[in-house]
Amino acid sequence: MDTHAALFEQGRLRLDALRQLPPRQQESLKDKMLDHGVTRREFLQWSASVTALLALPLPFSSLVAEAAELADRVPLVWLHMAECTGCSESLTRADTPDLDTLIFDHISLEYHETLMAAAGWQAEENLEHALSKFHGNYLLAVEGAVPTANNGAFLTVGCKGKTGLALVKEAAAGAAAIISVGTCSSFGGVQAAAPNPTGAKGVHEVIDRTVINLGGCPPSEKNIVGTLMYFVMFGRLPALDMFNRPKWAYGARVHDNCERRGHFDSGEFVEEFSDNNAKDGYCLYKVGCKGPYTYNNCPTERFNGHVSWPVLAGHGCIGCSEPNFWDDMADFEKPLGRQLLHGLDASADTVGAVIIGAAVIGIGAHAVASLFAHSKED
Repeated sequence: MDTHAALFEQGRLRLDALRQLPPRQQESLKDKMLDHGVTRREFLQWSASVTALLALPLPFSSLVAEAAELADRVPLVWLHMAECTGCSESLTRADTPDLDTLIFDHISLEYHETLMAAAGWQAEENLEHALSKFHGNYLLAVEGAVPTANNGAFLTVGCKGKTGLALVKEAAAGAAAIISVGTCSSFGGVQAAAPNPTGAKGVHEVIDRTVINLGGCPPSEKNIVGTLMYFVMFGRLPALDMFNRPKWAYGARVHDNCERRGHFDSGEFVEEFSDNNAKDGYCLYKVGCKGPYTYNNCPTERFNGHVSWPVLAGHGCIGCSEPNFWDDMADFEKPLGRQLLHGLDASADTVGAVIIGAAVIGIGAHAVASLFAHSKED
């Protein structure tokens, strides 16, 4: 209780300080919501849902609401490295903007190559101006892996031909906080898959700063906006796991919150994608689901306006929010257990709550990595 009280007070002081800054958006968030038919009631419901998402007590919803309205006081610089822009798409592609999109639009977005109108020398000038004017105060978001081979020559950005590697280092030096949006910028993603000729790496591997990693290909818009709101509210990083992912988003296994979990415990599996078990919604573990090894809130948050997610749609989780998933989680349609947890696949035909309990299925890739980490420290 004392911890929450101290955090609430910290948030209150942070928002009071932001309120003293001049707004950078000509239109208030309230006006934007009215323009898009979003009611105050819906906004308060959104605030409560984000509060729950961040694992904060309900009274913090008032801070979330205030933080959203003051978000335009926090400059955001968003860089694109080696990627497909899918993470930006996850946040902005809705036909009818929802509140997550409106909040992102309301933030003082100083530079974003996909969304801004400027190009060429004007875009370069905008970026240099933002890095200089808001030095030490802007939030840096990076989407995409950073090529490092040949001194970063495999990626150049802008009319001055700066390498992505040099640009990330320059922008990170003046950032108040840094977020890697998506698995590519967090861990290298598909660009870092073997043989990785460009030397693609996650942002945290090329700079000497703490980086918040939002793993996922792509991460949900809630994880992106929730992280932004946390920084706006508190001016600090949230609690992070061993891979520097926010615990409120990546603290539980996909497997544990999956709507098919009951079928797993009952030993009811899809054997082939076209069989009757697939039609009946049985567990997808035997056709490659990596849910037992993956940490993310996909089952609870879902995608496309919370409508669905891959497992609900009929394909197993591919573990895309985990480091090196492209190599470590392949083959995506075959069980992984024999590679990491001997005995799991051998038990799949007779699996049940009694046969596979915490001793086996309870130890996923995340926990295995934790054990190895502890043994190295010892």
